[in-house]
Amino acid sequence: MDHPKMARPVIGVLGNYHLLNDQYPAQAAGELNFAAIAEVADALPLMVPANPTLVQVNELLDACDGFLLPGARPNVHPEEYGEPPTEAHGVFDRCRDAVALPLIRACVDRGQPFLGVCRGFQEINVALGGTLYPEIRDLPGRDNHRMPPEGTLEEKFALRHRVRFAQGGVFHRLMGAQEVMTNTLHGQGIKDAGERIVIDGWAPDGTPEATYVKDAPGFTLAVQWHPEWNAAIDPVSRPLFTAFGQAARDWAAGRSHLRQSAYG
Repeated sequence: MDHPKMARPVIGVLGNYHLLNDQYPAQAAGELNFAAIAEVADALPLMVPANPTLVQVNELLDACDGFLLPGARPNVHPEEYGEPPTEAHGVFDRCRDAVALPLIRACVDRGQPFLGVCRGFQEINVALGGTLYPEIRDLPGRDNHRMPPEGTLEEKFALRHRVRFAQGGVFHRLMGAQEVMTNTLHGQGIKDAGERIVIDGWAPDGTPEATYVKDAPGFTLAVQWHPEWNAAIDPVSRPLFTAFGQAARDWAAGRSHLRQSAYG
């Protein structure tokens, strides 16, 4: 007897606040993120408005099987890691802070999978007690990791530096290589790693680029670059989203089993 195909797991993609035409408030997320989830992770992308007046963390945990914490122009507010804001910290989105940080902590505790990208990478560190540098390029010996101000989208997302993973670590095993090429489009970066945050990959200038949460029961990988670009064909992006999708399917299957047990 043929069994019906299991529905795709649902991945909540956190949105970001935008003001359209300087007047109309909106939430948005990049379509490349949706495509990577749908086409590579083989999951259903569902945009989540990152506003605590509209959604509650417990509702999101029940509605989704995993979460993508994507990049964004606003930075995590430094008050979240005990520092005063400065001009170098840029702009903020306190509503996303209020949703993302407790959501990350809840997912770590439950073993519910998430993937952090750029700002999401930084959010995970802050959520677990870490701190951030406001501007990497101002540090002695560090490179400028920001997106090039000019050029086409292809040029801005072009591969720009190497990332070297820890020998035999999580990312080394996942990628099948200890060194890969990535894009880079960020201004901030990890200063102090949060509790249980394992830095597993570095740029040539020492900037942390890949992390996971030590002893977490679920998928907690995060990267400082933007793997959603060319995710279906990039040899670094594809295994990352494929593994994330499998983690979400495993979580969904576990929830389905629990529901069947409860009603069976």
